[in-house]
Formats: sequence, structure tokens, C-alpha cells
Amino acid sequence: MFEKRYRLNLVFNANKVYDRQVVEGIGEYLQAAQCDWDVYLEDDFRSRVEGLTHWEGDGIIADFDNPDVEAILKDSTIPTVAVGGSYAHKTDYPRLPYVATDNAALVKLAYDHLKQKGLTEFAFYGLPSTRYSRWAGERESAFVEQVRSDGYHPYVNLGLPTSAASWQTAQHDLETWLNSLPKPIGIVAVTDSRARHLLQACDHLNIMVPEEIAIIGIDNESMARYLNRTALSSVEQGSKEMGYAAAKMLHRMLLGYSVEDALVVVDPVGVEARQSSDYRALNDPYVIQAMHFIRHNACRGVKVAQVVDYVGLSRTNLETRFVEEIGCSMHEQLHMTKFYRACELVTSTNLAFDEIARTCGYPSVQYMYTVMRKNVGMTPREYRISSRLGKEQGGEF
Repeated sequence: MFEKRYRLNLVFNANKVYDRQVVEGIGEYLQAAQCDWDVYLEDDFRSRVEGLTHWEGDGIIADFDNPDVEAILKDSTIPTVAVGGSYAHKTDYPRLPYVATDNAALVKLAYDHLKQKGLTEFAFYGLPSTRYSRWAGERESAFVEQVRSDGYHPYVNLGLPTSAASWQTAQHDLETWLNSLPKPIGIVAVTDSRARHLLQACDHLNIMVPEEIAIIGIDNESMARYLNRTALSSVEQGSKEMGYAAAKMLHRMLLGYSVEDALVVVDPVGVEARQSSDYRALNDPYVIQAMHFIRHNACRGVKVAQVVDYVGLSRTNLETRFVEEIGCSMHEQLHMTKFYRACELVTSTNLAFDEIARTCGYPSVQYMYTVMRKNVGMTPREYRISSRLGKEQGGEF
């Protein structure tokens, strides 16, 4: 009457955002399928390979981007589902049921996002090539192929490994590379972490983001998205969907169905566009300066007079240039920049609304309520609820 109580081992480094999301997807399948399984995951979330050869459970779902894990489990007699990155060559996949994130599709989404902004110069900031970064090499190759197929020249920098000891050297080398690039340019970073390095280097060099360099990462990592002054655009992987698919596949194996050599490649969810890639093809250098100042200071309560002082033109001259390029006044742009920032914080954080109002430079939370009712027809609370309901319904498997 009841299904056997299986013992499952999850071999992931769940200190990583991607791995945590895969594990979350596995949990969602267990809930949806009402699986009463015993699940083992290391207490400190780090995957350890020492005990894998002695595991006596019923099934394993493991991160095969880790070559040490793959080496031990590739010939496992226990039902095993591998999870990892996709490969351009089918022969690179392990001979096990495999669920992959589509590396080429991730890079294409990021690259197309930048290309649609009107950019014609493109670069890639990756990771040094090691046996642990095969997935990063796949993303680099996909980027180079896609850019060249469009007739553009791909600029590539793999950078240095970063640690507390090597941080300053790595950032110095990165700054040297950024200075050498043509401007404006769009950069695809292999991960959000590497994208944050770019943002910090641009800040040190006074390179305007996104006016001179537009940046997009991969992961859509919520934990660290606001560690830089400029909110990071990112491609969201279908990591939870991968975990769900892997658990479903293992379940079928445990029930005796054949899924040998099965391969499931999961599409990315999409691009979360934020300020770092909000590039507009502008010709007037004074308007470019004005837009950069507005993006970074609107929420500090600056007025048009301060924009004018920063650029160094007369108000009438700058206003005329601004309207011609942007299509609205500087006052309107200041207003909409604050409004878009408020909307982002309402939907992506749990901050209190009075805190959001202060952060966005509104004189009071009541004033922010009035602005949101006027622009979206909802109060901040209604807008937060509506946005999250929409994401939940859109993210069903």
C-alpha cells in the first residue's frame, strides 16, 4: 500500500547559490510527489567525497561539475542521477542519467540582452581554466562563438583566482583590462560573483556603468545583489527546475523504470534586468554625464540644479540637450528613477515601506503611496503581493 522509505544522499556544495537552488528543487519534488524519504545532506552543506564509496543508501543525486564526485560515482551501482552543466560535445557527458543547465542558452540570453540595448562591442569575464571550472569554459566558448557569428570581435579575460590574499592583485589586473577595452561595451560575466568584481573595478576607475560599460551576470543571486552601488542585471538559471527533474528521474529509477543515459537540459528562466545593463545609446557626452549622475543620486534627493552643477553647462542648454536625447525633462527622469528603484525594493525585498521611502528619497511614506497609486494603480503592499503571486504562478513546474 505504501511506497518503500528510500534513503537518498544529496552530494552538493550547498554553500553555493546554484547548488542550494538545485537542492530546493529536489525538496519541492519530494513534497509534490509526497515521497517519504530519508535525505542526507552534509550538516555544513559542503559535499564530501570520502564516504561516498561506502554509502549504503538507495539513491544519489550529485553535482557532477565537481570532477572528484564524478570520478567516484561514474560507475556507481547505486541508482544515481548526475546534475551539472551542459556540454557542446555529447561525448563529454557522463554515462549516467544527467540533468544539465544549458550553458549556451544562458550566455545567449545575456549576450542578446546587451545586443538589444544597441551595443556593438562585447566582452566576457570568466574564470581561469581548471578541472573544476569546465562549466565556465563551456560558457566562454559559447560566448566567443555567438559573438563571432554576428561579425563582432569577442574580448575575453579569464582573470585570476580570487582570495583574500590575491584580491588586490586580481582587481588591479582587472582594472588594467577594463581600461584597455573600447567604450561603450557590454560585458557578460560568467557568474554574479565575477560581475561584482567588474562593478567594483569600474567604480574605482570612475568608469560609468552602464553608460560606458554595461554588465550582466549569471545566477541572479539574491543574497548579494545589492552589495554594489549599482544593482546587477543577471540571467536566472532554471536551478530549481533542475533539482525537480533530477528527483523525478531518480524516483522513476527507484520504482524500476529504465532511464539509462537519459539527458535533460533545462532552459534558463530569463533575464532580471537591473541598472547595470540599462544602457541607452546616447550621443551627447553632456547628457551621458547627466544620466549617470541621475542614476546614482536620484534617491539621495538631488534636484535638477545639482545635475546642472555636476555637468557644468547652463540649465537651459543642458535641459534642451537632455530632452532631445532622452525624450523627457531632467526633473521627470529624476522622478522616474526614484520610482523604479522603489518598485524594485518593494517587489524584491521585505523592507518596511517607510524604510523604502527613505531609501528612495521620498519625503514621507504617504508621498510614496501617492506616487505608486498614480503610476501602477496600487499601494506598495498591493504591488508587493501582486508581484509575488505573479512570480509563483509563472514559476510552477
